[in-house]
Amino acid sequence: MKTLIHKLFFLYALLAGLGLTLPNRMAAQTFTPLYDFTAAQSETNDGAYPGAGLILSDGVFYGTTEEGGANGDGTIFAFNLNSLVHTNLHSFNSASDGSTPYAGLILSGNTLYGTASYGGNSGNGTIFAIQTSGLGFTNLYHFTATVGANATNSDGANPIGGLILSGNTLYGTASAGGASGYGTVFALNLNNLIFSTLHSFTNGGDGANPQAGLILSGGILYGTAENGGSSSAGTVFAINTSGSGLTNLHSFGPLAYNSATEKLTNSDGANPQAGLILSGSTLYGTCESGGIAGEGTVFAVNTGGSGFANLHNFTAVSNPFGHGANSDGSTPLAALLFTNNMLYGTAYGGGASGYGAVFALNTNGSGFMNLYSFTATFGPYNQNTDGANPMGGLIFSGNNLYGTASEGGNGGDGTIFSIFAAPPLSLTVSGTKVILTWPASATGFTLQSVTNLTSTNWTTVSPSPANVNGQNTVTNQVTGAQMFYRLAQ
Repeated sequence: MKTLIHKLFFLYALLAGLGLTLPNRMAAQTFTPLYDFTAAQSETNDGAYPGAGLILSDGVFYGTTEEGGANGDGTIFAFNLNSLVHTNLHSFNSASDGSTPYAGLILSGNTLYGTASYGGNSGNGTIFAIQTSGLGFTNLYHFTATVGANATNSDGANPIGGLILSGNTLYGTASAGGASGYGTVFALNLNNLIFSTLHSFTNGGDGANPQAGLILSGGILYGTAENGGSSSAGTVFAINTSGSGLTNLHSFGPLAYNSATEKLTNSDGANPQAGLILSGSTLYGTCESGGIAGEGTVFAVNTGGSGFANLHNFTAVSNPFGHGANSDGSTPLAALLFTNNMLYGTAYGGGASGYGAVFALNTNGSGFMNLYSFTATFGPYNQNTDGANPMGGLIFSGNNLYGTASEGGNGGDGTIFSIFAAPPLSLTVSGTKVILTWPASATGFTLQSVTNLTSTNWTTVSPSPANVNGQNTVTNQVTGAQMFYRLAQ
């Protein structure tokens, strides 16, 4: 039996007659580098710098690298989780099919869809499709050339964010171009390949330069713009799939120079580069800068635009001009993951060595935990054993978090990694009884107890858990001076 003492676990002590002590959260974890990219030194082979997250289907991860491959213009890859075999599905050629795919992929049936940020007919990027076998690569759309001092066009340029698919329509954003040169929201009909510009950003109240993809709920698209808004610090917006009714849900506040942190700071965050996730009627996201220390924030806002909350301010780093370390990470560039009633994410910088972190927190902003800090790189190729500077988001499968680090690893060109992520164990006290809960969706775990942490005689707690509103729930009578609980697998 795997015990969470060697994985990620939450441990609580209950003192009879005194109630619950402060939670003693011990966040040990198993971090496993699954694959090291090796291409940057030669700009060939398997790809380099996986800046986006992964998708998983039938035990196979699919993703992109910004560089490397046969032409040095980036790749689409598959990675088999069971055999740990990497397959290069496609090497981009800037002149013909695009280059530098910053965004991840989406999957429909056996077809992967994505964007290349540059290259193609005009050099302004493409939308593409490819079969999961690597066959049938197709350019679905080439963004057109921009003109004039403001680099405007009719459709947008340089799509950095990923796509979503609804019915037969792909939706996405372009970070530049459009009628004002500040980016667009677009749609592409897969039946007839007709492209539609739904909105051209103006750098006014609507925002400017959207870097991330969109999410869709009830006929409304939600997204973020890195710049623009009332303070030029970015926005959260909503727009109908028809292109009508764009609404500014939140403009991030004005920035001011903070001499203590040598950063531009504010109360809510600034310059959101990542997309959003939706749970119920609440949107969650990250800002790569701003906040109290200028190192970014995690935020929440209702889909109607009310109830904005700054859930977490990333703390000041030790060296603002280099790989500054801190306790929690800094500069989050990726969208969050919601699972097991918690938010999970990555921070590009900060952490114990200054090379990024994986973190978790409750949806109300409490209980922030640094699950893993990436180690410092060394040598001319910025190598280490685990990866560095994660830019992509996480996915969850089988009680593990999976993600990519954009740099580091044995080749210095990024890694694919996993982290064992135990479900959160919550405890409340009622007289001499303790009520313990954890998500029912987290299968394969057993609740155990012991009266002394020096003992190895952990015993299974009875009765068996009951599912109450999606939570495994156990009520246990505490008879001794203290009791410790854990989840084991």
